[in-house]
Formats: sequence, structure tokens, C-alpha cells
Amino acid sequence: MKLTFLGAAHEVTGSCYLLQANDQNIMIDCGMEQGKDIYENQPLPLAPGQVDSLLLTHAHIDHSGRIPLMVKNGYRGPVFATTATAELCNIMLRDSAHIQEFEAEWRNRKAKRSGAAEYEPIYTMQDAEDALKLFEPIDYGETFNVAPGVKGRFVDVGHLLGSASIELWVTEGEVTKKLVFSGDIGNDHQPLLKDPQYISEADYVVMESTYGDRSHGPRPDYVTELAGVIQETFDRGGNLVIPSFAVGRTQEMLYFLRQIKEQNLVKGYGDFTVYVDSPLAVEATHIFRDQWSECYDEEARALVQQGVNPISFKGLKLAVSSDDSKAINFDQSRKVILSASGMCEAGRIRHHLKHNLWQPQCTVLFVGYQSPGTLGRALVEGAKEVRLFGETIEVRAQIKVLAGVSGHADNEGLMRWAAAFKDHKPQHVFVTHGEDTVCDIFANRLMAELGYSASAPYNGAIYDLVSGHCLVLGNRKRIEEKKAGLRSQNPVFRRLLDAGHRLLNIIKAKEGHANKELARMASQVEALCEKWED
Repeated sequence: MKLTFLGAAHEVTGSCYLLQANDQNIMIDCGMEQGKDIYENQPLPLAPGQVDSLLLTHAHIDHSGRIPLMVKNGYRGPVFATTATAELCNIMLRDSAHIQEFEAEWRNRKAKRSGAAEYEPIYTMQDAEDALKLFEPIDYGETFNVAPGVKGRFVDVGHLLGSASIELWVTEGEVTKKLVFSGDIGNDHQPLLKDPQYISEADYVVMESTYGDRSHGPRPDYVTELAGVIQETFDRGGNLVIPSFAVGRTQEMLYFLRQIKEQNLVKGYGDFTVYVDSPLAVEATHIFRDQWSECYDEEARALVQQGVNPISFKGLKLAVSSDDSKAINFDQSRKVILSASGMCEAGRIRHHLKHNLWQPQCTVLFVGYQSPGTLGRALVEGAKEVRLFGETIEVRAQIKVLAGVSGHADNEGLMRWAAAFKDHKPQHVFVTHGEDTVCDIFANRLMAELGYSASAPYNGAIYDLVSGHCLVLGNRKRIEEKKAGLRSQNPVFRRLLDAGHRLLNIIKAKEGHANKELARMASQVEALCEKWED
């Protein structure tokens, strides 16, 4: 009985685990990495066709995104997931395949001009459709057969519509062990969704630690704060751009915006327009509307039972086609734009950033976690300029963060979930799905405060679950950063960049001054350039 860690080990994305028992190979999650890669991933130690079954905690691409690749390479077993997760994967995996094909097409246009080799997409739409045929929806709380000697059960963990922790009872010979995979643990009191349900027994626990070193702080009044940002931005004459994950976060924002409009919290702009510019978000919103009975919390259920759609309102416009999306930037009225992706790495949000980042009257509001290495993280950390579609865009818009809005539990929420194992204390807790140092910090806290045996395994680590011994430590070698990346982080170089921005702003402020003064300044700047040009 062995457990191998193949993703999200000392990293936040790419969750993937391989359980081997009774000559069965069972995979839990098969996610795609997003953002910066810290450690070299170890290859799957067997052919995809040798995996017998796959269980999925939820639909987010960093947990599900490589399932079509598995199918492309020979996987033919079942994919067990909750009903809502299966519904969301039906749109999300197709969307991911579309992105892979689009990127391949774009790269191949460039390759054709340069004579480079043809680029093959990671997987195609056909691979995604083949994968979707393997899904077997399971209700929350239903015990089901995963493989010979292995039973499973999904428990609502409140992170996303359909998200679950997975309980596995594994019997090999005369030994039975209970494993719990936390999945992504939800934040308490999220709109729409139920709070995470706790589990009280386990021999081994694999748990996430995304916010394992920090708190969301006192719960803010999201509706009031969001209304304030809208009011300030509109009063300046700008647009509010919200990079938002298409599935989950967008629907939460719509829930808040419905309340803002219902309570008339933004004054002077009537039924201002809210655009949802993401075909995936539009489809996901329809699924959220239809799957309410199993997943909604009491407040959202009550609204539905009163005939109120909790994520719809007057002034809401859904942009599906590319023409719909382009038309948004020709709308001169003040507006809110919700668009994916939430970390600004792809999707239509990048077009809206191009049109709005340079305008000081606009605001870009981040409402979710930003992984290291992403454009979203760079903006939150104060980037003065960014590259979009081959152009350098100056960041003049206000960059704000709506604190505390997260689908993930913070460190205290994680501790409450971990402390619930009171009926049977875990033999060991494996901490994953967190930034490099955060995994270790949280594992140490579990040991210090709960008395658990805990560790943060590395990619490729293998554990014997009968003896409890670590068989393989895994890969601890970090991927070396490019020299250019290191150079750009040099504080002296950053000072030079800031000086350049200052000079550019001074030049812009000189518009309208006397030509004689402008000519003198131009000569001095040109002399400076000639002095330092290589």
C-alpha cells in the first residue's frame, strides 16, 4: 500500500497523487500547473493505461486539467466526481482544450514564418470529449466502490460548487487504512456555498495549505467595500475591471453585485452595467443556477425558493462572442467588467487590462489568490509597467485588492478542519498545495498545536502506508531561475527603472510648454541616451 506525490508538492498548483494497493493504481486529482514552476516534476511512474481509476476533488483546472492528457495517452478507467463537478468539468475541460488548440495554432503561425518545428497541443478537443465520457457522477455522502478492496465517499468541503474531500477505505490483506484527501478546503461563510463539512476519523490525511501561513483577517463587509470601490471609480469617470476566475469567484461577485443594486449602494449611476466577459463564466453561471439544491447554503436556497435568482440582476450583460467582448471597450458609460482568467495569465481579461491599465481614472480590483510568477501577482506587488500583446503598458490605474475574498480557508480555517479528527487521530498528515515554505510552516504548526505527526513531501516522494515509512524522499532540487529574472529583481536595477518612469512622467508633463524649452530638454535626454547606449 503506497502513496506517491506527483503534483502540488511544495507548490500551489498541479495536484496529483497515486495510490497503489491490491495491484490497483488509483489516481487522486490530475491537475495542470499554473504560474511559476518551482521544482522539477517527476514523471508518472507507470503508463496512463495502467491507472485503473481516478477520483477528482473538484473541477478547477489545477486539479482536473491533465485528465484529457491522460486519456490521450491511454487512460480508459472511470473518473469519479460529484455531480456538480462532472457538470463543471464538461465546460472547463472543453475550454482548456480550446486554449491548448488556440495556443498551438498561434505558435505554429510563428513557427511557419521562422522555419521552426511544428508545435503540438498538449491535448485536443477530441481528447477532452473522450475524457468526459469516462466521468461517473456520485452524490455527496454515497459510499461507492473505487476498486477491489477500496471504497470511497465524497464530503462537501465548501470550496467550489461540487468540491469535495475524499474519504478512502483501503483494505490490503488483513490491513485496512482510511485515507482522507482534503481537496481545497473552503472559506467559512462564502456566498452561495455551504461551509466545509468536517471529518472525524483518518489514518492518513493529505491536506492543502494554500493560506497555511496567513489569516484573511476580520471578515470584511464585502458588499459595502465593493460598493465603495465602484462609487470611487465611477466618480473619477473610470471603469472597474475585476479579473475573476470564471467558475466560482465570478458567481460570488455577481451575488455581491445583486445586493449592491438591490440596496442602491452606488449613487448617481442608476442601473449601471455589469459585463461578464467570459464564455466559460457564462456557462458556469447557468450550472450554478441549476445545481442549487445540493450545493447552496440556506440563505441562497431561501432566495431561490422565493423566486429570486441570487446571481442575476438588471443591467447584467453576458458577453459570449468575441464581437460581444470587443464591443465592451466601445461602451463609453461607466461599467464593471468581470473577466477571466483570475490571475491574468490568459483569456479576455488581458484585452481589458490593455484598454484600462493605462487610464488613471480606472481601477483593477483583485478578488482572489495570485500565484507567484503570474501577471496578477506582478500587478498586486506594484509593477509600474507590463507587457500585453507585444506592447508595454504603463500601469496608471489604481490597483486594489478586496481582502478576505477567497475560496480557500485561511490558516485558522485549515486548523479547524485538521483539528476535527478527534475520533481517530491521524497516524500522519501530509501537507501539500502550498507555496514552498508555507507547506513546512503549516506542517510544523500541526505538530506544535495538535500533536500530529506531519510533513510536507516533495514531488516524487513515496510512502509505505502500512509501515508508515518514507521509501523515496522526492526531488528537492529547485529549478534555476533565468539570469534575466534574477537581474530584474535587483533592487538597484529597480531603482533605475523607477528613475526612468519618473523621467517619462516629467516629459509627459511638459506637453504644451514652449518649443525652445522642449527642444533643450530633448537634446539633454538624447545626450543621456547616447552616453549609456551599448
